[in-house]
Amino acid sequence: MKTIDELLSEGVAGKRVFVRADLNVPLDGTAITDDGRIRAVVPTVKALADAGARVVVASHLGRPKGAPDPAFSLAPAATRLGELLGADVAFATDTVGESASATVAGLADGEVAVVENLRFNAGETSKDDAERGAFADQLAALADVYVGDGFGAVHRRHASVFDLPARLPHYAGYLIATEVGVLKKLTDDVKRPYVVALGGAKVSDKLAVIDQLLGKADRILIGGGMAYTFLKAKGYEVGSSLLQEDQIPAVQEYLERAEKSGVELVLPVDTLVAGAFPDMKAKAPGNPETVAADAMLAGKMGLDIGPETRKLYASKLADAATVFWNGPMGVFEHPDYAEGTKAVAQALLDSPGFTVVGGGDSAAAVRTLGFDEQAFGHISTGGGASLEYLEGKTLPGLAALED
Repeated sequence: MKTIDELLSEGVAGKRVFVRADLNVPLDGTAITDDGRIRAVVPTVKALADAGARVVVASHLGRPKGAPDPAFSLAPAATRLGELLGADVAFATDTVGESASATVAGLADGEVAVVENLRFNAGETSKDDAERGAFADQLAALADVYVGDGFGAVHRRHASVFDLPARLPHYAGYLIATEVGVLKKLTDDVKRPYVVALGGAKVSDKLAVIDQLLGKADRILIGGGMAYTFLKAKGYEVGSSLLQEDQIPAVQEYLERAEKSGVELVLPVDTLVAGAFPDMKAKAPGNPETVAADAMLAGKMGLDIGPETRKLYASKLADAATVFWNGPMGVFEHPDYAEGTKAVAQALLDSPGFTVVGGGDSAAAVRTLGFDEQAFGHISTGGGASLEYLEGKTLPGLAALED
């Protein structure tokens, strides 16, 4: 795929450059609680603006139902982008309507505009090729060139990700080029030992990537809510912990495959439990207790890996040459259940190898828990996209950027 450096060498002064970014940031009302994804697109936007392009930034935010919804407006993201660029950023109150047309037409060379949430238009996410294509035609009218830099959306067959690049000269932005380069280090010529730490709530979200990793990783560490389906598959009591009963047969098969193939599939040896899910708003004490993984009582809920598991996982990461981590080890948003996730993050920092934090809640945890982002090898902006790449799937947004 062509990169933004090639575009810049060709010259962009005076050209309208459509940048498909990922500004899908968490909001508390209109306050952004984590601006990582906005910061990630700044190098691409700044390079284009500095070269004299008229930059049109577009993104989705949340899951509006194909119509305008003030709760999902990109206005706060546009304001934050301007602060990070140190320049005024114009904001269009629609995506392809009168405001967008006038805002883009009013741009001078080197200026930047953000158009409103792409998902306010039903055509963005439509499964109907014609409807998606019609929306892509409207977006194409706003620009002369397309730059894909929203890695968190490249696994979606959406109009601005998949259909629009076919209508304009297209290039990969700095973020996508970096993300793809990192993921290749996890799939091609991997340095070993290769250790993967997987957490998060649902085991069903991770089965496909575990299936692929059983043939590639040396060790797979399991935590988070998904761990309790694995423990149940071994015949353990898991109380009222998160459990996907229908996934137990698949998990049992993977446990058997791991043993036969020589892959260490490591499960928690102890866990923090409580009688109920903690009060997340008040951050009231969760009153956790530690029990062995095979000694949980009915009625108790597992909410984090225990202290012995933290030590075990740190030891399994200590000699890793390559590490991929996706998914927290527990309910890290509550201080009583954050230690497992902290321990894994710290083990990555202590590891001598190349460490990748695979986006989503893992990236949020790194920032929320106060770790230095620069100390990790790479923090991805796209959890779902990263996982699907590792699963071996063709990602529509990357395929669209190929020539």
